[in-house]
Amino acid sequence: MSLADRINRRIVLDLAAECGFDLAGVAQAGQPLDFARFRDWADRGLAGEMRYLTDHRADVRASFEGILPGTRSVICVGVLYNGPEPYSTSISDPERAWIARYAWGEDYHTRIRRQLEALATRLAAIEPFVWRACVDTAPILERSLAHQAGLGWIGKNTCLINQRLGSWFFLGELLTTLELEPDVPPQDRCGTCTRCIHACPTSAIVPSPQGGFELDARMCISYFTIELRGTIPERHREAIGNNVFGCDICQDVCPWNRKSPRTVVEADSEWLAPPLERLAALSPDEFKSMFRSTAVSRTKYSGFLRNVAVAMGNSGLEKFVEPLRLLVQSDDVLVRQHAAWALARLERGPASAERNWSIGS
Repeated sequence: MSLADRINRRIVLDLAAECGFDLAGVAQAGQPLDFARFRDWADRGLAGEMRYLTDHRADVRASFEGILPGTRSVICVGVLYNGPEPYSTSISDPERAWIARYAWGEDYHTRIRRQLEALATRLAAIEPFVWRACVDTAPILERSLAHQAGLGWIGKNTCLINQRLGSWFFLGELLTTLELEPDVPPQDRCGTCTRCIHACPTSAIVPSPQGGFELDARMCISYFTIELRGTIPERHREAIGNNVFGCDICQDVCPWNRKSPRTVVEADSEWLAPPLERLAALSPDEFKSMFRSTAVSRTKYSGFLRNVAVAMGNSGLEKFVEPLRLLVQSDDVLVRQHAAWALARLERGPASAERNWSIGS
């Protein structure tokens, strides 16, 4: 095979762009630089009930051999999802819910995997190799790999930040048996900025014993509204505000996102701050129909209504008393429990449900 028939880094980056990726880079296989930090974070219990981060799969992240034997290079990619719609920090309507921007529309797992498979097919037409596409499903340290591949640095809010494009990215990886020239990790450019730390309603961004900052998932709104399957601790419910699936605040206030490019396609209007009353009235079939093939389906019908009830309780609006009385009669104990809390909160009067609806604005 001549050099002209071999895949190199330049070819990878060019084809990645042609396949629709906004960022691409190459990381050398081997133990990720942040594995020891991750292992310590998990051992200290900061993953909460996310057992897929702490069970037997935790140590799999130390090597690629258990995922794709013979992995030599990892092609890391990013797709921008920052649309023209306003950020959550600029919406102050207590009648409306907030669904994290990444969950609007088609589930990113499906979209990114499709693009990765297209990239692998085009590369394999040049030179045969073994590969595996990963989109937030395999036990690998995605952000650490993306950092090693030069896509950005990991900010104080633990998001990957690109100096030119910001942090609104879906990440994906193509594990390969190719020997490719790796990219150079960029330096941290967060500096002394602490906007994400101060804007977080639950103070989930905390100092790390190793220096810098880390996320205490047990305090994170995204954890409460997506990952936690049971009861949300009462002491944290008020801080959740109107977030019914995930949270965007730490990215909304990040200065690096001020000039983040907007994607061309606008999201369907039903995704932008949908009315809480409408969400509370969804039947199981309507929920399935509305959120089919989207990331929101991950929280399940019961968990979603739990979150909607909490948001209604935080609204301070008397108009939600009747919808909550209906939810209190639910056959689901989880929904019933959170609706009762929300109803009691509203019936105590507006003063008990005061909230700053414009955090970071």
